[in-house]
Amino acid sequence: MLRYLPLIWKNSVRNRRRSILTICSLAASLCLLGLLFAVYRALFLADAPPSQALRVVTHHRVSITQSLPISYETRIQQVPGVKYVMVWQWFGGTYKDARDQKNFFARFAVEPDKFWLVRTEFEAPEDQKQAFLHNRTGAVAEETLAQKLNWKVGDRIMIQGDIFPVNLEVTLVGIFKDPEKAAALYFSQAYLRELVGPGRGDTAGSFAILANSPEDVPKLSKTIDALFENSPAQTKTETEQAFALFFTSFIGNVKLFLMAICAAVTFTILLVSANTMAMSVRERIREVGILKTLGFSNRAILGIVLGEAGLIALIGGGLGILLAQVLAIGVRMSPVGAFLQALKNLSVTPPVALLCLVLAVIIGVASALVPAAGAARTSILDALRNTD
Repeated sequence: MLRYLPLIWKNSVRNRRRSILTICSLAASLCLLGLLFAVYRALFLADAPPSQALRVVTHHRVSITQSLPISYETRIQQVPGVKYVMVWQWFGGTYKDARDQKNFFARFAVEPDKFWLVRTEFEAPEDQKQAFLHNRTGAVAEETLAQKLNWKVGDRIMIQGDIFPVNLEVTLVGIFKDPEKAAALYFSQAYLRELVGPGRGDTAGSFAILANSPEDVPKLSKTIDALFENSPAQTKTETEQAFALFFTSFIGNVKLFLMAICAAVTFTILLVSANTMAMSVRERIREVGILKTLGFSNRAILGIVLGEAGLIALIGGGLGILLAQVLAIGVRMSPVGAFLQALKNLSVTPPVALLCLVLAVIIGVASALVPAAGAARTSILDALRNTD
């Protein structure tokens, strides 16, 4: 079959306009398919970063929008296998103009004396760590976030509350480095409690827990949840990676959405490729008769037509993967990428690219199978009589 490659190439580009349009259509479809595969892998198949291996998060069993009594912290600390436990409270709020996407970033209330112990991967100068510990209204920000918003140590930051009916006025006392580059601002939970007062200030949205060892992580989930099984506010404890994915449940069954869109895109590719190959074969029925007259077998003709379809699909798939990588970079830089940690390093990895290319070729060959088989079975006499 390799000796027919020059013929396959010439037949593939003989109608350049149609070939270019088909390749562009396939590239657009494979671009979307590649991006969806990359998102699915990042959300559900990628390994958790090493920094998350020892951490779990405890939140309300019903919904993360419901709070837990802050007294749970002391009881969780006494569970065997727990090294440190810290309040982890989502604040929300609005920074400057909410319509500007660059002003969207995570804001958490934490306990400064435990923050650096639980988030062991964060790096900051010792004096800034101490400033966060001793400054009641102090806050620390991730380095890339500070650079994007032109924040400097000593800046005053105002955040208008929405979930909490209070306005924050904090002083940036530290800028830390995060290997995962998750854009976030952290301030003192004690300061938030002071603003909102007793009652709501005595609750926590969730607790971040550092385990003694990786072996303790699976045990902690069962032990902690069993501890509050008969409490009015029951808990759900899960890995930090699973907790981050919990936010995606607000928009529905993400897995089902992604698979449904992938199926629709695959069907579209099949239709586009099948239509192209049907027109191409129909135009060359007389040529098939001539090829058979020259001694080409049915198998050779079948292979040539399938090769054309596979080649066009392969070119379209390659361009689509390049476009998907560009879109992946855009997603990483968008507010969605900043919000969902799993998408922070979104990329069309080699396995995803290979899967897309293989799928493109399979779809291309499958779409050409029927017209190719029909052309191969056409007799010499019928082919030469054809006037299309």
